[in-house]
Amino acid sequence: MGKSPLLSLKLAEFVEGLHYEDLPRETIRMARLAFLDWLGSALRGSREQPALMVLSVLSAQGGTPQATLLSSKERTSALSASLGNGVASHIMELDDVHRASIVHIGASVIPAALAAAEMLHADGRRLIEAIVTGYETAARVGEAVTPAHYYFFHNTGTCGTFGACAAAGKLLGLDRRQMVWALGNAGTQAAGLWEFLVDGAMSKHLHPGKAAQNGLLAALLAGEGFTGASAILEGDRGFCRAMASEFNLARITDGLGKPPYKVEENSFKIHSSCRHTHPAIDVTIDLAARHAIDPSLVSGIVVRTYRTAVQITDNPAPGTIYAAKFSLPFCVALALVRGSCGIEDFSEANLHDAQIRDLMGRVRLVVDDDLDAAHPAKWAVAVEITTRTRETYSGRTDFPRGDPENPADEAELIAKFRRMAISSRDGQTVDRLLESVMNLENVEDCARLPL
Repeated sequence: MGKSPLLSLKLAEFVEGLHYEDLPRETIRMARLAFLDWLGSALRGSREQPALMVLSVLSAQGGTPQATLLSSKERTSALSASLGNGVASHIMELDDVHRASIVHIGASVIPAALAAAEMLHADGRRLIEAIVTGYETAARVGEAVTPAHYYFFHNTGTCGTFGACAAAGKLLGLDRRQMVWALGNAGTQAAGLWEFLVDGAMSKHLHPGKAAQNGLLAALLAGEGFTGASAILEGDRGFCRAMASEFNLARITDGLGKPPYKVEENSFKIHSSCRHTHPAIDVTIDLAARHAIDPSLVSGIVVRTYRTAVQITDNPAPGTIYAAKFSLPFCVALALVRGSCGIEDFSEANLHDAQIRDLMGRVRLVVDDDLDAAHPAKWAVAVEITTRTRETYSGRTDFPRGDPENPADEAELIAKFRRMAISSRDGQTVDRLLESVMNLENVEDCARLPL
């Protein structure tokens, strides 16, 4: 195999050695919830224009009926299904995120895992194994290169490709040598740039779709003997050196294969916007409710937070609903005026609302050195709201709602799934899906899931 593939080989050994029977109960529970949360986001997103555009392209290409494309309920090739479902799951900005790696892991890993599981008629336990290995791999690669990598690259598209590859490779039963090749070819396809923010473009949706498709493709090719770089992560011209000014390779392997697994660190989103806006939204909603703050009396709002949040969300004048989801000033103003930042709150009416627009101009973002030093272990924020009557209200959070330290309970996630899924499936199908996912380990054939 040439140069010793230390990191890729260790990941390959981990993927090969992970078995459902050895997983802790909490790991299995969180894998089920990750699948449920992803599925709800994908079903809701499948109705949106970007997903329908992708559907139009994929339908014209055709494909062997191997896996379900959620936007049409039709079966197509596993590669096409992974692309289409990955795109759909990232549109509503309600899919999960792993805090330390800053990767929306579900959106990139689960489309590849589900497509492979359907294609292979794998049972639910094998799908759970794939989800756990995919989350572990994506998170560890992401942690190794974050935060330096994140300045230019969308980790979900880049690091997510490795996770999708590991999940697919697990289902395909790749041996260690094949898994190393697969990771090599996943890494050489890893991409996703932040420039889309300037235009509020649809590219962000494409990132997890391509990560899922490219990861699955890399695994399928490896199964045929198609070779890949054996040291793609640590090599002199490999992923880490090429795509991060600073990185820590030890984070890829420290504690690898030992519980708790990374899927247990998963964060679930409550608000329909960029995760970096959520801490400030939480604090603003809380302050407004506790103190009955009248938005018309607010003279200023100071948001102190970590540098990445400012870099990604300092958009003082978003021109589209999607751009508004990445505008911290808009999200804070929306939270203050409407008391929530759900799907229905991100509307054309609110985008152009005079009161919200006025409040946006009163929001000041400040990079706080102490909060920045704690990132990404904590996504902390401090909010101070001042009124014309010289009253000041302050609040802070280190962990937004949905983080493991500030969790959304299972009932809340089930209710979220129902709200999302009912938009594209009838009530009976939603009930059957919920029952199947919450008992995923008992599913005999993933191709028979009522998608």
